[in-house]
Amino acid sequence: MASIYDFKIKNRKGEEVSLSDYKGKVLLIVNTATGCGFTPQYEGIEKIYEELHDKGFEVLDFPCNQFGHQAPGDNDEIHEFCTAKYKTQFDQLDKVEVNGDEASPLWVYLKEEISEDPEPKGMKNKLAMKAISKMPGVSKEKGFIKWNFTKFVVDRDGKVVYRFGPTDVPADFADKIKELI
Repeated sequence: MASIYDFKIKNRKGEEVSLSDYKGKVLLIVNTATGCGFTPQYEGIEKIYEELHDKGFEVLDFPCNQFGHQAPGDNDEIHEFCTAKYKTQFDQLDKVEVNGDEASPLWVYLKEEISEDPEPKGMKNKLAMKAISKMPGVSKEKGFIKWNFTKFVVDRDGKVVYRFGPTDVPADFADKIKELI
């Protein structure tokens, strides 16, 4: 059985990084896009990062252009956008695919660990996810990432403990992360 620490990823400069470097930390792993309706979630993610980073919290931000081509820039352009507009201090990683034949092995693993987003809360979020489910290229298959800003939380022992959907804003799950710290 694989462990999250068995995976290697690439940073935004294309250099290989082992997830074993993050042992003992709580991780928020998220697929992002700079031109998405959910992009303002960067603000809330940064807020959690600022509050908890010194206590062993890391954000692994994977830009993903797979949904509506909403992350069209290169890695440096995406990083510049995030730091300028949202003042992010965590780094963005190399752009990935999260579904399909070219999906990152890490993302395949995450989807196997927790295969479904929780039910969206509130009518507005339910309607948003219903609209997203009708978009071209969105899979109805169990486990597939439905859109940008799907989030996974990994505890200090490397166990994937939560999956949050695109409509789940950071303020909704910040307390769950704090409990793991």
